[in-house]
Amino acid sequence: MSGHSKWATTKHKKAALDAKRGKLFAKLIKNIEVAARTGGGDPEANPTLYDAIYKAKKSSVPNDNIERARKRGAGEEAGGADWQTIMYEGYAPGGVAVLIECLTDNRNRAASEVRVGLTRNGGSLADPGSVSYMFNRKGVVIVPKEGTDEDDVMMAVLDAGAEEVNDLGESFEVVCEAGDLVAVRTALKDAGIDYDSAESKFLPTMSVPLDEDNARKVFRLLDALEDSDDVQEVYANFDVSDEVMEKIDA
Repeated sequence: MSGHSKWATTKHKKAALDAKRGKLFAKLIKNIEVAARTGGGDPEANPTLYDAIYKAKKSSVPNDNIERARKRGAGEEAGGADWQTIMYEGYAPGGVAVLIECLTDNRNRAASEVRVGLTRNGGSLADPGSVSYMFNRKGVVIVPKEGTDEDDVMMAVLDAGAEEVNDLGESFEVVCEAGDLVAVRTALKDAGIDYDSAESKFLPTMSVPLDEDNARKVFRLLDALEDSDDVQEVYANFDVSDEVMEKIDA
């Protein structure tokens, strides 16, 4: 888990800096549109929409874009696409299980891009149900380290249902049951602790340790999948030690 989380953090930092920023914006906008369509356009009454807007703002998505996406999703403005959520399951090198969450308006294109992303990078598509049992849906809140410490975070979230607080290097990851997500992020807010994002994710129940060679292959495969506009989120059950991460970063 630790290596996977650290990889996700590093990737997020890079994504905000390089040309993929436009892609990140597009994914955040899509999340807002779908959340508004599914649960209504009022963020105060729709926690998923609230969290999607919050994350977009934290990632510097312009307010105009956020508001237009909210209106499209809520039906207050024309032009929303018919987004469908589809989950694909697969394997990456080293026996790593991969869950690929797509948000697409073209099911055939999404399936094709996922298949190509996997097979060209040493992976393979798996039958539905063959790897999803290795993951649980959890609530995950990312708290930047600046101005706080692990004890403060722990004290704030313990009574709200948090299960663990992990140190990711530059931030803390608070994990809870998906149903406790609103309570946990509210507890942080009440304690005056800033957070970067609160969302439900699939976390692995067991992880596969990777050596440098397989880690590079897995990262390449995950990058290829995330390059697809249809792919919204990729979850994988690998663990990479700090030593291996340092070699790859170098």
